[in-house]
Order: sequence, then structure tokens, then C-alpha cells
Amino acid sequence: MNNSENFYAAIGKRKCAVAKVFLKEGTGTITVNDKSFENFFSGATTELEMLKTPFLLVNLSNKYDISVSIHGGGITAQLEAIKLGIARALCQIDNNHRQVLNGSSLLRRDARIKERRKYGLKKARKASQYSKR
Repeated sequence: MNNSENFYAAIGKRKCAVAKVFLKEGTGTITVNDKSFENFFSGATTELEMLKTPFLLVNLSNKYDISVSIHGGGITAQLEAIKLGIARALCQIDNNHRQVLNGSSLLRRDARIKERRKYGLKKARKASQYSKR
């Protein structure tokens, strides 16, 4: 991994999930937290196709091995963070990919996060029931 010309890294975020994505030339294997994709996200076959969409748009499918270090968030947020990290890493490979990926909204970070709880309320906006009499 010391060869910097074949190694690309990027960070993707979604809600509380943070994914560090590393691309290296290879056969297209996906490793998440030192486990295979199928073992880490058990039963997520359709999501695997979702992660490959950035590669399909730039015609680089099965040319790079993906290694991901991820923490926080739920399953969907983690998958979205990985997808954003892959798209950002592909822009490092060739800056011409940016136009294609941005046109498909793959380089946009979804900034919606959970709203904080306010004092005097039960949740972020849920108040106790009001009684008139």
C-alpha cells in the first residue's frame, strides 16, 4: 500500500456513519472492517449493486479492490457513506469522472442528521400533552 499511484482514499459520511474508503487496483473484491461484504452486511445483495453504481457509470467495474473502514450509524447510513466515499475516490483517479458522478448526484453529501433533544421536551419536538382544564 506504499505505492501511491495505485492507491486512492476518500471519506464518505451519512448521518452518524463515517466510512474511510480505499481503492486499489485488483479484481473488484469488497472488504468492510476486515470482513467480506457478505459477512459484514448479511443478506444485502441488492445493496451490493447499489455500491457498484459509481463504477458502472465510469466504466471501471471489477478493476479496483475496495477496502472500507466504517463506524457509526445504521446499515442504510453505512451503505450510503460507502457509496459517497467510492464516488469521491473515483474522482481522485480521474477528474473527468467528476462530471459524470455529479450529474447522477453521487457526489452530494446528505446533510440530514438527527435533531438534538431540547430541554423541557421528551424528544426533539415532542412535548408532553397539553390539558386545557
